[in-house]
Amino acid sequence: MAICFEDSKTKENLMRAFAGESQARNRYTFAAEELKKQGMYTIADMFLYTADQERGHAERFYNLLSSLGGETVYVEGGYPIDYSEKPETLLRRSAHNEHEEFDDVYPAFGDIAKEEGFLEVASAFYQIAEIEHVHELRFSKLADMVKDSTYYESPTESKWMCTNCGYIHEGKAAPQVCPVCRHERGYFIPLAFAQYLGCIAC
Repeated sequence: MAICFEDSKTKENLMRAFAGESQARNRYTFAAEELKKQGMYTIADMFLYTADQERGHAERFYNLLSSLGGETVYVEGGYPIDYSEKPETLLRRSAHNEHEEFDDVYPAFGDIAKEEGFLEVASAFYQIAEIEHVHELRFSKLADMVKDSTYYESPTESKWMCTNCGYIHEGKAAPQVCPVCRHERGYFIPLAFAQYLGCIAC
């Protein structure tokens, strides 16, 4: 049964989601800074790429609260602390948080919004949950590659792209230095992952 938005649980869930997405954006930005310190520039770029999408999610949730402009919404919630200097740990923790949003939090929020009669909000929760699943899979795959040392090396012939100049290298390992622009290995990305940059050679 439809209820007044100001009296709804959906209003609070939207604010929780807005806060969560805003914090995720910052956590991913912090993770990117740590990875850059370690010379892992392309994985840092993927964190920043994901952070921008989290900003987009936050904006969507915030806009759905626009009818309450000028008011304050009070909510309680717990939010993760993902800090680590270890790249694999950063990726695993990020994947875990994305999984929770996909598998539990946002579907539940969507169900509540649907029950309360806010179908546009429900749709936003369900759709963004699916996007978080993509984030989870990407972070998990990257964590596996970091763990197995297959991000810059491969047991078979593979391709890597220098994100500074676009040079594509073929072999069993990315070069230590790009032969074209002389940027270090950390600027190379497995070509399969370069799709997120809009790579047309993938």
